[in-house]
Amino acid sequence: MSDALAAALRAGRFVHVVELVASRLRREAQVLDVAGRLAGLPEVVAGSITSYAGGAIGHDPIRVGTAARARGLTPNIHLTCVSQDRRGLRKTLEDLHALGIENVFALSGDYPQGSDPGQPPPVFDLESVQLVRMIADMRRAGMPFHISVAVSPFKYVEADCVYQYLKLEKKIAAGADLAITQVGWDARKLRELTRYLDQRGLRTPVLGNVYVLGKRPAERMAGGQPPGCWVSPALLAAVREESAARDGGRRARLERAARTVAVLRGLGYAGAYIGGTHDAEEVGWIIRRGAELAPQWEELAAELSYGAPDGFYLYEAPRRPGGGAAASSSTTSAHPFVPRILDTLGRLFPVRRDTALRRMLTRFFAWADRRPPVARALERAELLVKKPLFGCQACGNCVLGDLEYVCPQTCPKQMRNGPCGGASLGRCEVLDRPCIWVGVYERARATGRVDDLRGYIPPPDRSLQGTSSWINYFLERDSRPGR
Repeated sequence: MSDALAAALRAGRFVHVVELVASRLRREAQVLDVAGRLAGLPEVVAGSITSYAGGAIGHDPIRVGTAARARGLTPNIHLTCVSQDRRGLRKTLEDLHALGIENVFALSGDYPQGSDPGQPPPVFDLESVQLVRMIADMRRAGMPFHISVAVSPFKYVEADCVYQYLKLEKKIAAGADLAITQVGWDARKLRELTRYLDQRGLRTPVLGNVYVLGKRPAERMAGGQPPGCWVSPALLAAVREESAARDGGRRARLERAARTVAVLRGLGYAGAYIGGTHDAEEVGWIIRRGAELAPQWEELAAELSYGAPDGFYLYEAPRRPGGGAAASSSTTSAHPFVPRILDTLGRLFPVRRDTALRRMLTRFFAWADRRPPVARALERAELLVKKPLFGCQACGNCVLGDLEYVCPQTCPKQMRNGPCGGASLGRCEVLDRPCIWVGVYERARATGRVDDLRGYIPPPDRSLQGTSSWINYFLERDSRPGR
């Protein structure tokens, strides 16, 4: 039963997966009743069980998924990095394997609701790319997981958009089997994603998100909640107008969902990921209507055009000078003076390979490491230099040289492989400031190093917090690319 999703994808069927939101607002028995009803739809190959949706704790997804499977529905368990260290995540995966559940949706997760942005951020011990690699390692050890990951093509600033695709490549390289898009209503962006994957020679199947959008969710998404979900002013106006109908807009929102399914079929997506409804009758109607409309997909794609005005599209020229929303929203200059100086020093005094200079420095730092007062003084001196320049958090695992001299620890979610899906128009989902990854991208683009951003950045060794990254680097203790 648990391999139904993977089997359907291998067979080349257009699949339908339905999201079951296991939130505290809905009794668990209700979610399981929905699961039983969905199991009666032959086109539905799996139910995707949410965890920490929108940053709020819900029902235990493993318990819900196990019970859903008993009712005949294959579970796809959301596994987020929120409030779990890598030991806890590994234990969760071992529990899933023991229960015979193979489908895992690997996510960084939304920032916890109620967190005070003025306080130190909660630690995201891993993020999605690193989590995928952990699961893939466990798979090689004999646990047959099928790994889903998220991607959001619905980004309208260049840095946000390109980095989403770069990060998807990292996830695929780490071991992802399936990608699922974030919520969006823009056929040009859906087409952009498939074109990007084709050009990169990536054959990973993708499910398009099909959300049944009512008035209340549309108003929340128009305000940026939950993070990563966005409704344009034009779509919000359309939904509000539709909601004035006698049926409250039900027929119109189901029709929009079915038309999106038809567009996904025409664009060559592997299937549809249906959310926004727990009504099995509605899901069945969307599936049947989507298949019926499939021959008209090109016409329908032209109507599915609720993107950001003047937003960035990877394969299209900006609509006006400056690129509108395509222009950077970062306050970081393209290539400031300090990174340029450090780049020059790195070329003049190479230490990344075995050179006489590296051997001399290694001997010095080994000497310092054997003398704790000297090692502590070095750490304080390092922090004195790096904190005002880069916002250093003294993690002991410095990767500034791999990330265009932007410290990833300054990201509230401590992402190391690119922005989360919640970044919007170049702004952070947590704090009212530019997303740090816009600065990383802009500097890399200015120096022709965007391809380097595809490199995997491993999770930091937390035991090195508060120690000198200079010592750790030369004594080969730290966690960094290539180690």
